[in-house]
Amino acid sequence: MNSADGTLAIINIGHPTLRKVATPVALEQLKSAQTQHFIDQLIATKRKAKGAGIAANQVDNTWRIFVVEAGHNSRYPYRPEYPLTVMINPEVTFLTDDRFENFEGCLSIPGLRGVVRRCPIIKVDGLDRNGDALSIEVRGISAGIFQHELDHLEGILFTDKLVDSKSLCTGEEFASRYESQFKESVIQVEQRYNA
Repeated sequence: MNSADGTLAIINIGHPTLRKVATPVALEQLKSAQTQHFIDQLIATKRKAKGAGIAANQVDNTWRIFVVEAGHNSRYPYRPEYPLTVMINPEVTFLTDDRFENFEGCLSIPGLRGVVRRCPIIKVDGLDRNGDALSIEVRGISAGIFQHELDHLEGILFTDKLVDSKSLCTGEEFASRYESQFKESVIQVEQRYNA
């Protein structure tokens, strides 16, 4: 469903589209006005919802597309900035055996956070919105965003990957009990992998 501001409705956990494996986008389809308009709507939806990323599944679409962009964001004020990146048909390669514990939330699971292990150095290959090959190395906390969004395209939610189900908490409990410690871990991860 489109809203007046051009954004799309975000679906929530329990909706079957969140459990579907996304379908690769053909080059001809990517270059169509319909797909380009959808990408613009996906970006606008992510920004309105103050997310660090969003995948097509989250707006009830099964195209293999996600968007990442982290800036000054009230949901994640201590995360480093990451420029707008549109990934079509992405594939992720882990470049280290290291893992860090990431306290994640999700626009499709409103109000909840939980701890997931993520790889701190990855390579992401795919196409940009123009259909050109895109290969980037992503390090630190930002690497977790890309893995989270790729999981969406595989029909996987962060709650499927919790280190411990006991880490699942509301946003309020996260803010009062865990956020300050998580901020410190973000700083350590960034110093280790992005220094």
